[in-house]
Amino acid sequence: MVNDLTKLRDDLGERGIDVLRVMFSDVLGIPRSKDILVSQLDKACHNGPAFSQGVWTTTTGGEFHEANGIASDGLQDFITQIVPGTISPLAWEPGVAYVVGDAFNPDGKPNMMSPRSVLQKVIESYHALGLHPVVGPELEFYIANQDEEGRFVRSLSQTGRVYMTGTLVDPDGDFLHLMRMLDNLNIGAFAGNHEFSPSQYEVNLWHSEALDAADRTFFFKTAVKDIIAKRGKHASFLGKPWSDEGGSGFHLHFSVTDADGINKMHDGRGNLSPAAKMLIAGITKHANALTAFTNPTVNAFKRLGPDTLAPYRSNWGYDNRSCMVRVPPERGQGTRLEIRVGDGAANPYLVIAAILAAGLDGIVNEMECPDDAVGMAYDNEGAEILPETFADALDALEKDDALRNQMSEELVNVFMVLKRDEIARYEAAVEDPSTRDVTDWEITEYAASY
Repeated sequence: MVNDLTKLRDDLGERGIDVLRVMFSDVLGIPRSKDILVSQLDKACHNGPAFSQGVWTTTTGGEFHEANGIASDGLQDFITQIVPGTISPLAWEPGVAYVVGDAFNPDGKPNMMSPRSVLQKVIESYHALGLHPVVGPELEFYIANQDEEGRFVRSLSQTGRVYMTGTLVDPDGDFLHLMRMLDNLNIGAFAGNHEFSPSQYEVNLWHSEALDAADRTFFFKTAVKDIIAKRGKHASFLGKPWSDEGGSGFHLHFSVTDADGINKMHDGRGNLSPAAKMLIAGITKHANALTAFTNPTVNAFKRLGPDTLAPYRSNWGYDNRSCMVRVPPERGQGTRLEIRVGDGAANPYLVIAAILAAGLDGIVNEMECPDDAVGMAYDNEGAEILPETFADALDALEKDDALRNQMSEELVNVFMVLKRDEIARYEAAVEDPSTRDVTDWEITEYAASY
C-alpha cells in the first residue's frame, strides 16, 4: 500500500496535482470531503482518511440524529480508501483533483451506511447471476442569481426555449463555460442544452457500468455547483424550486449485459427479452417504495402528478413518456429501460441502487410483467397511483422487506431517521403542509445543498 501510494504521489506531482480532494456521498447525497496534500499522500492515506460516523445522520442544517447506535457508541470513526481510477483533475481549480473515497469500518468491512457500498452490494448480486447492469443518467438543473435579500431568482424569464443553446439562453456564457469545464473533468459529459423552463438546463452523460456511472454522476452534480458558484451564481438540482415552472428530473436508462457486454434486454427478433420484462415487473411492483429514494424530499412530490410530464402511476410503455418506465425504440445493443420518476435532488448512488434492487427482485422471483400502457398513461387505471406525499413513500419503504434487504438495513435506518425528521420539521413550519406551492421552508432546507 505504501509503495502504491508513493508511486501515486509521484505520478500526481508530475501531472501538476498538489491537492487530492477525497470525496464520498453522505446518505442525503451531499458531497463530504477532505483535501489531502499530495506531498503527504503516502502518509495521510496509508490507513485511510478518517471521518466520524456522525456524518451519516447529519441534516442539511447541521443537526445530528441517532441511528444504528452511532451516538451511543461514541461517534466512532470510519475510514476511506481512495479509488485511484476515479481521479479527475479540475480545470477550474488548477492543481486539485477529485477522487472517490470508499467507506469502510475500522475492521476493514464495507460501511453499509455508505450509499456507494450499498450500490456495490446490489451490483455483486447481479454479477452472481452473470449479469452486468449498465446505466445512463440524464439530469436537469436550474442556474439562478441571488437578489439582495438572498432569494434565488432565475437567470432568464423567457419561456419556450427548450432545446436551444447560445446567447439567447446563456447570455453570460455560464452554461458554455460549464460544458468546457465538464469536458476537462473527463466524466463522460457529451452534450447539453437549455430545457423546457426558463434558466433550466440539461447535460447528457454517456452510459457505463453502474458503479462507474454513479461515480461520474456524483462528480457531475458536485462540479456543476462548484463551477457555477465560481461564476457568482447558484446551480440547483432541486426537483421543484419554483411553483410557476416545471421541475428538474433525474431519468435513468438501464440495461443488463452478460460478461462479454452483450445486451440481454432483447430476444434478437425486435422484442423485449424475458429478463427485460422481469426487470420491468420488479421495478413497477416496488414502485411505491422506490419513490422514497428516487424522490427523497418533501419538495419532490410537488413535481409529480397527472399532466405534469412526470410519472403518476407505476406503469410502463413503449416509447411513452407519460409512463414511469419507458422503453425507448432502439433495439439490439441499444435496448434499455428509461425510469423517469427520479428527482434531480436524489442521491445518484441510491437512485441506481434502488432501481437495480427492485429489478433484481423481479428477475430472482421471475415476476410476470404487467401489460404495457398505451396512449397518455395518467388515466391508465390498471396501474396504481404512485405515492402522493413523501410520508406515503416512506411508509411504503418501511413495508417493503425485499427492497430493504437487497439494499442495506443500516442505510435504510439512517435514511428513515433523517427523512421522518425532515417531514416533521416541514409540517411544523408550514401553515398548510398539503400545499402544492413551493414554500420558503423548502428553499431554505434544500436549495443550497441540492
